[in-house]
Amino acid sequence: MKSDTFRVKLEKDNLVFSAAHFITFDGNICESIHGHNYRVKCEVSGALDENGYVVDFIALRDTLQEIVNRLDHHVVLPTLHPTIQVAEVEKEVVVRFEDRRWVFPQQDCVLLPVANTTAELMAQYIGRELIEKTQAKFGNQLTGLVISVDENRGQWGVCEMDWPVKQGE
Repeated sequence: MKSDTFRVKLEKDNLVFSAAHFITFDGNICESIHGHNYRVKCEVSGALDENGYVVDFIALRDTLQEIVNRLDHHVVLPTLHPTIQVAEVEKEVVVRFEDRRWVFPQQDCVLLPVANTTAELMAQYIGRELIEKTQAKFGNQLTGLVISVDENRGQWGVCEMDWPVKQGE
């Protein structure tokens, strides 16, 4: 007999960030730079603790808010794209794609370890950051994480991942 599964969903009005980006697709098509008002929600699953809940809502919310705040009002740029070059030069970020070139103030950019700044890959990035920042606190009580990023009121990129087990457990 399968045991019960428990999940906690977190979706708050303040888990939003405004950011500029562009993506490439179909080989060499590159969008013009533009922005979105992104919304983020998450769901974690795991066993109940001694208090009868999956996770402390406040700790989860506050950590996710920190990640979202870091992205807010920035240009998000991919550092793992095969044909977009992103270089930090003095106090600027220089971005090149084929014959196009952009220069941004370094303080206005967040460089993401993703291949493209799609909603799906930003969801994966946010999920990995959330796990990294809460692993010590939540440990092995969690088993899964779903992060969703909405870029246009109903267009969600979703990443579902296993919650990693700490070393030695």
